[in-house]
Amino acid sequence: MDELCGTPDSSQPSRRGGVLTFAGSAGIGKTSLLTEARRHAAERHCTVLFARGGEQERQVPFHVMRQLIQPAFAAMTEDERRDVLGTWYGIVAPALGLTAAPEGLTAPDPQGVRDGLDWVVTHLTVRSAPVVLVLDDAHWADAESLAWLTAFAARAEELAMLIMVACRPDEIPADAGSLRALIKRQGTRPHELAPLTTSAVARIVRDALGDNADDVFCRECWAITGGNPFEVVELAMKGRDRGLKPHQDSIPQLRDLASAVKGSGLIDRLEQLGTSTVRLAWAAAVLGTAVPISIVGGVAALGEAQAADAIAQLRDARILTVLTSLRRQEVVEFFHPLIATAVYRSIPPGVRVAMHGMAAQALVDDGFGAAAAARHLLEMHPEGDPWVVQQLRQAARDSFSAGAPDAARRYLARALREPPDAEYRAEVLFELGSANLLHDPATTINQLRAALEEPKADQELREAITYRLAQAMAHTGQLAEAAGLLSDEAKLATSSRTRLRMQAEQFKWNSVRMDEANSPARSRLLAQFAKRLTGRGVPERHILGLRAWDAAMRGEPAATALEYAEQALDGGMNWTDQDFGFEVPAVVAVTLMYCDQPGRAEELFNAGIMEFESKGWRGAHLSFVYTLLGYVRFRRGRLAEAEDFVRNGLQIAERVGHDIPAQWYAVGTLIETLLARAVRRRRCGSPTRTSWRRASRRQSSTPIRRRCGANSCWRRGGSTRRSSTSPRRASGSICGERAIRPGVPGSSTWPSPRSRRSPSRRVPRRPRRWPGPGCSGRRARSGTPCACRLRPWTRPGRRACCRRR
Repeated sequence: MDELCGTPDSSQPSRRGGVLTFAGSAGIGKTSLLTEARRHAAERHCTVLFARGGEQERQVPFHVMRQLIQPAFAAMTEDERRDVLGTWYGIVAPALGLTAAPEGLTAPDPQGVRDGLDWVVTHLTVRSAPVVLVLDDAHWADAESLAWLTAFAARAEELAMLIMVACRPDEIPADAGSLRALIKRQGTRPHELAPLTTSAVARIVRDALGDNADDVFCRECWAITGGNPFEVVELAMKGRDRGLKPHQDSIPQLRDLASAVKGSGLIDRLEQLGTSTVRLAWAAAVLGTAVPISIVGGVAALGEAQAADAIAQLRDARILTVLTSLRRQEVVEFFHPLIATAVYRSIPPGVRVAMHGMAAQALVDDGFGAAAAARHLLEMHPEGDPWVVQQLRQAARDSFSAGAPDAARRYLARALREPPDAEYRAEVLFELGSANLLHDPATTINQLRAALEEPKADQELREAITYRLAQAMAHTGQLAEAAGLLSDEAKLATSSRTRLRMQAEQFKWNSVRMDEANSPARSRLLAQFAKRLTGRGVPERHILGLRAWDAAMRGEPAATALEYAEQALDGGMNWTDQDFGFEVPAVVAVTLMYCDQPGRAEELFNAGIMEFESKGWRGAHLSFVYTLLGYVRFRRGRLAEAEDFVRNGLQIAERVGHDIPAQWYAVGTLIETLLARAVRRRRCGSPTRTSWRRASRRQSSTPIRRRCGANSCWRRGGSTRRSSTSPRRASGSICGERAIRPGVPGSSTWPSPRSRRSPSRRVPRRPRRWPGPGCSGRRARSGTPCACRLRPWTRPGRRACCRRR
């Protein structure tokens, strides 16, 4: 705390943050330690953010984050929250519970939400430094909050923030690898809390029962409790309430009291308080924390007066306590998590399931929404209830909007087991398959096939299932099957617009197939389609974009490819359309690059980056676009800038996960860029674009064209100015009437799959050498004029190139 706030005699504190982790068994004193730390931080004028994981709330996404952040925004109006969060409002507000999830808008991905939470906490830390973030019972924290905290903890030291985390190491779930990484961060072990010593137990006993407690009695208290602070305090309080004499003769009564502190003894003591009190304790255990007393009483089937009497008895028995929530409502909370666990496990199974159903209904009726009721619905037995299916589907949509697709998958899987009515089964299967698309594509294919086979699926839903199923097949390498599916469904479609859309999707997946049987026929069909289209809708613009890409790949004149690319872009293209994907806008931009329009290509990729970031798509999609933008800079010869963009794309991909296509593509492009930079240094000795362009042909997987047009930068030092009188345009470059013929030296921009000549067999010309001060102006062997005479604007200073031909 002194490193964070400074010592009293220091004029300017260092504001150095960090991470502290504490581990220990239940009741060892972690909560008391963190409570004392919070009090001490408040006395030092720190901003304290506190949250506690709950055993019943582990499946509620962002439950911990809402406890941390909501108090900072509780007193603000909606307009003030929008002003503070700015452009991040639509991304993080649903996750933090500050607003309802919007309907119909593109949902952010989990990485985008985590980036938004980074910004919110960083902004809060800068504005209200120093900040102390405290998380108790982290082993019960939800996965979404733990994923954010683990990634953000590395920034605590550079910010004025101290993060304190406490957990039970023996109860960490097997899938909570992020929590283990946080506890053992930088190879350090957590602070292990040890049991109390006999002298410490004696102090607690004498403070509660009097200074006349003898040593034998105190030692027996230590032996019974094992030095567990919670049990020692509870035993001492119970002895004081019973008027127990702290002497050796009272040890038998002490042991009887100890059995009532935890486990079955605690339940026996609870049952002695009456049936109404037991039901209210059960309801509180089922509902969890921060639930108003009115709802607790309703689930317990008690009136207001009965609920008040039961709460009073439970408070006197040190089982429940009453707090005030952010909504200025009285809520009940158990005195210790150990008591909550014991009470919940004592509920008969049938009664517990029924109370979860009552809790779900009460929360929905009180306006808490389907997301709050969903965790209770997960505990119910499947009974074919349409209301349960409806609430679970709504909770899944809310989770998607909040950037928690894992929770959405749990809710939809449970809705499918309910099961839904026959008329809604296809919809549930489609939503579940869409949720699994990026997580488990193989399962997605099975679920979408089942949805497509449902007899009661209407035509519109059937079309949506077809598009998503084809996308899943393409992402798993089943391109031929995806194209066949679209072809079969197009024959069954009754709408011409539907057939056009399916034809566009079929063209898209066939264009990247390496095993296509008759690609020339597909290109001819695509050309015939494109001639009749004007770009009125998204499917038409996508076909035009694919026609531009196909023209470039098949060696047609560059003017043809550019014409179709401009028609595709005329009505605009959406990079974040979940139905159409981002593949076509990307290939249109790459087509512009290959047609000697790198500036336009960069404009498109920059627009895509802005759109992805504004919608919260900061995962694999953003990684691909950054890598492609780096590849454009690579083709323009700006290798340092290319490396920066590609490394940025690789960093984004690694944050999403390992062994994903975005990471592979970024790694390959980075290797190509680094090889090109190494060749430039070795062959040229200086970072010149001209020498690199020729030397890098040996390393590049896609050959660099030998003729560059007026808008190219390889021969112009990075200039993107167009010159209508360029001698290269007049001599017939790619931008003129000369065709881009695959396999023809000097004209190929991307090796055609059907080209038999490998790019690696092409022999590049040697790069010209810079002349030295003693250059004779003639080549040593041939006697022809030296390059320094032919190009007088080149910079001298190297050894004589004319003597090293």
